[in-house]
Amino acid sequence: MDQPKVQKRKLTFEDNVIKKIAGNVSGDIDGILSMNGDLMSNIAERFRSDTDVTKGIDAEVGQKQVALDMEATLEYGADARVIFDQLCDRVYQALKQMTGLELIELNLNVTDIMTKREWANQTSEGKKETKDRVN
Repeated sequence: MDQPKVQKRKLTFEDNVIKKIAGNVSGDIDGILSMNGDLMSNIAERFRSDTDVTKGIDAEVGQKQVALDMEATLEYGADARVIFDQLCDRVYQALKQMTGLELIELNLNVTDIMTKREWANQTSEGKKETKDRVN
């Protein structure tokens, strides 16, 4: 492929784009029940019809590198170390593939553990997932 003739080029990403990538990846990892936001985002989500995949994720985006802080509720009995390793690997790969940026730091704070039943009973997100499975 020929190089474009443009002399000055710059591709940038908003923090929210990086947060969405990480949030979507986290939703595909067994053992992560949900990403957790602060009190205000939890209240705001009650009034929305869809789930905010960026909830519980903070991103620092540079020109070549990304650092993420994430908060999650994990499934009771799941191995947090395995979940964390999968999260790091998958987010790294997704960011590299979609943006070319390198994930240099990922911090995961586990804020709660619940059984799937507890999670389904306590959250609208869990109730919806349980309803979708039953129908």
